[in-house]
Amino acid sequence: MKTINSIRFLIFLLALSFISSSTRASDAAVIKNVTVCLEEGRYGGWPANHGIWNWGNEILVGFELGYFEASEERHAINRSRFREHLLARSLDGGETWAVERPEDLIPPAPEKEVTETGMKLGPKPVKCPGNIPFTHPGFAFTARRMGGNIGPSRFYYTIDKGFNWEGPFIMPDFGTPGIAARTDYLVDGDHQLTIFLTSAKSDGTEGRSLCVRTTDGGSSWSRVSFIGPEYEGEEFLIMPSTVRLSATELFTAVRLRESINTYRSIDNGTTWEFVGEPVPYTGRGNPPDLLQLRDGRLVLVYGYRAEPYGIRARISEDQGKTWSEAIVLRDDGGNWDVGYSRSVQRSDGKLVSVYYFNDPSRGERYIDATIWYPGTAELR
Repeated sequence: MKTINSIRFLIFLLALSFISSSTRASDAAVIKNVTVCLEEGRYGGWPANHGIWNWGNEILVGFELGYFEASEERHAINRSRFREHLLARSLDGGETWAVERPEDLIPPAPEKEVTETGMKLGPKPVKCPGNIPFTHPGFAFTARRMGGNIGPSRFYYTIDKGFNWEGPFIMPDFGTPGIAARTDYLVDGDHQLTIFLTSAKSDGTEGRSLCVRTTDGGSSWSRVSFIGPEYEGEEFLIMPSTVRLSATELFTAVRLRESINTYRSIDNGTTWEFVGEPVPYTGRGNPPDLLQLRDGRLVLVYGYRAEPYGIRARISEDQGKTWSEAIVLRDDGGNWDVGYSRSVQRSDGKLVSVYYFNDPSRGERYIDATIWYPGTAELR
């Protein structure tokens, strides 16, 4: 009888744990949606490629602004016209935004399909001299690709919160057919930075994820490891989003074509172990946006490119072993061309998730933000 009662008590505890976990996930609540940048006839897109940074309630996010051209199958952007690389800044935790057009970030050359003439071009990338002060309080770093899904790539940095940028600097190819860099990095010390990139596969197609590092402030770089396998055919493993859990433990989420997988490293990126598939389906595919909250929980935000189109999130309370059901931040998208989010946590604990979006009433793609509350971990 004691054994039976013990088993019943264990089942009760497991059920209570499940209910508590579900309750915590359901505590998440959208506060409001805010427009970051909407310009008539334009296409704003892809904050995940450019990066987001915050200093308290001062938030800075990068994105691309092109010209709208209707398309059902491809991104609805006019590929024959030049695209700007812009920033938007909020001084009040994402409530209001101002768009900035920094000349320091003008691309050095257009994508290969651009035919528009009379464009102002930025300087060509050069080798970085090193000694970048990664721990400077105003530091931010952004990595950009040129020439499509297999690079080459360049990077920039700032030490005054993005008002002035140094670069562009050459991003090495690390022995791969090409690097298509987006912005995902961890500051490890005054002159040490770990970056997570996408490279071409050995056959020259998109793509693989890899971990690289500099220990001299950006003058030289070394490939630490590839993350996950090299898939054959049209499948890929790209666009990592990474957090540091300890001095030696890293956790990253990566995009497959229509899902999101996670990997863990316990030796500071030298080797990686598959953890799971927290998002089995994202519609037509969307990159992960991984964030560690101040209470230790992990939040994974992503665009959902199937009906109902929108932005979703999941929360983990056990460092990525298990995840909540999907939390719908919004489901009012006009079509699949949405997502590529980046998120930060405000000083009051709320999250600001920035992404690109569209709605049925107009053609433009625009940058929006959702301010939301991720629930509480205090029920543990």
